[in-house]
Amino acid sequence: MNELLWFEVELGPQGKKRAKNVELVRRTTARSEADCEPPASRGIGTLVWIPIFVMLYIVVGMLWQPPLVLALIYVGASVVTYCVYAIDKSAARQGASRTPETTLHLLAVAGGWPGALLAQQILRHKSAKCEFRVVFWCTVILNVSGFLLICSPMRQLLLAVL
Repeated sequence: MNELLWFEVELGPQGKKRAKNVELVRRTTARSEADCEPPASRGIGTLVWIPIFVMLYIVVGMLWQPPLVLALIYVGASVVTYCVYAIDKSAARQGASRTPETTLHLLAVAGGWPGALLAQQILRHKSAKCEFRVVFWCTVILNVSGFLLICSPMRQLLLAVL
């Protein structure tokens, strides 16, 4: 079964080596890909976060009138991010030089996360790697929090402090 075992070696009654205190080694390191939820359980359901964000943007727009440039930044960053994912997917298939994951995460936190989410689902790229997905969702939370802070009346307090 290809299990990893730990054991001690001792000399038996006839001088032959034998194993004693045999134990199955359990993983204590970072989570493996097998420990993550399977891709089928993630599916296109994660795309629901895009319309939820659009609704949040509309509500924020009615409450605090964010500058129109923010909507344009989200659309532009999403298109650029989707294209970068597509280029990286192509490079992965060809064994060529890849886009660093840090770059993908920076694009997401800069407002391109809706495009990244679409690329992950449509292109099936970077959608199975657990560690990447965890960092990706952290960038989404960071971006949306920043969006709310920039648009809210708290912005004035922030600018006064800076």
